[in-house]
Amino acid sequence: MRYRFSAILLPALLVSMVACNKKGKSKGAPDDGQLHGVAPSAKPSMGSPFGMAYVPPGTFHMGPSDEDINFNFTARNKQVSINGFWMDQTEITNNEYRQFVLWTRDSIALKELGFVKTTSGGSGSDSAIAVDWTRRKDIKFDQANLEKLGNKLMIDAPERLYGKAEVDPKKIVYHIEYFDLKEAAKIENKDAPRKSFIKRFDQKIYPDTLVWMRDFSYSYNEPMVKRYFSHPSFGNYPVVGVNWKQAVAFCHWRTHFQNSFLEKKKKAVESDFRLPSEAEWEYAARGGRTNSMFPWGNYYLRNKKGCLLANFKPGRGNYAEDGGFYTVRADAYWPNDYGLYNMAGNVAEWTESYFYEGAYNLVADFNPDIRYDAIDNDPPRMKRKVVRGGSWKDVGYYLQTGTRAYEYQDTAKSYIGFRCVIDLAPRMRK
Repeated sequence: MRYRFSAILLPALLVSMVACNKKGKSKGAPDDGQLHGVAPSAKPSMGSPFGMAYVPPGTFHMGPSDEDINFNFTARNKQVSINGFWMDQTEITNNEYRQFVLWTRDSIALKELGFVKTTSGGSGSDSAIAVDWTRRKDIKFDQANLEKLGNKLMIDAPERLYGKAEVDPKKIVYHIEYFDLKEAAKIENKDAPRKSFIKRFDQKIYPDTLVWMRDFSYSYNEPMVKRYFSHPSFGNYPVVGVNWKQAVAFCHWRTHFQNSFLEKKKKAVESDFRLPSEAEWEYAARGGRTNSMFPWGNYYLRNKKGCLLANFKPGRGNYAEDGGFYTVRADAYWPNDYGLYNMAGNVAEWTESYFYEGAYNLVADFNPDIRYDAIDNDPPRMKRKVVRGGSWKDVGYYLQTGTRAYEYQDTAKSYIGFRCVIDLAPRMRK
């Protein structure tokens, strides 16, 4: 059974019908035979998004600001222009990602328990947003209620410890539907039916907590496996163990969560939340310092007092010297000039872009990006996504704003997280 509780994200052409008054005149324009224009019926949308900083449009030199010590020529210097966008001030934290997990869990439970809205089109059982959220308070994830959910959400009986009924993380699955604009824009597809561009799939979203052990052989990291995502002390630390596909699912949910509220308030819906492109990430990380090696400038990893400026692997492995043995709070250290925290160190970050060695030779000089939606059967080379920023376990070289790295889209790590961006419409002026 496929769960249809997420948003149907179909960027279609919205035709706003303007109501007529009793005299038959349009509310949008006077009936005087002249061209006045008609505004959409929706109200102006939201203001500044919570927890995000604005990155203004501008031009910068993308690529290394220092010698390419590996001489691999995968990041040749290139001047590009970037449109303005909003970016999360911090990496997505455990608490923020947990909101996504619990929303998905509760959606499955509400549907399974029969708390479904009735829509104008029928019972609502086939609606993508058919959950009666007013009944959320009636769900108690105790032994009795979990038994009612059967195999839909709880751990199977043979896999329980001491017979305790618990939610199975593998069964917290988010359903995604979206419209593939990239395919629809191809000239050879101009006459193809709309349904051929609709993508639907399910995605398991619970973080892989075992990455803390899997990433480091012959190392004792069991406490991080058991506590990092579940203990309240780590709530404001960046979420890890999330692969690229899960990060994309989070962006889809965040878009639905926001637009559902805007539609309820009869406001205009906004663009989708998404992962930043590689160029956007580097532009934001530089904070307006176009030729600087690090988000704070040149050339050093310490300030004049000798204090380290990021969470990484100092020297030959003095992990605790920078104040954090593993990760630190997502808002630790000083932000860059755009108000963004930890654009170097703490955790590396997923981007939307496909990793191709010669990308800088091919991309446009405005809003450059190369994307490829790899499927499960594609070779590993086609599943590489650009990772930027370096992490708590990396040496200083990876903290440079121009350093490129990659990881496979279906692989989770204990040192890779993400943050979102969104393109908002310009503020309306009278």
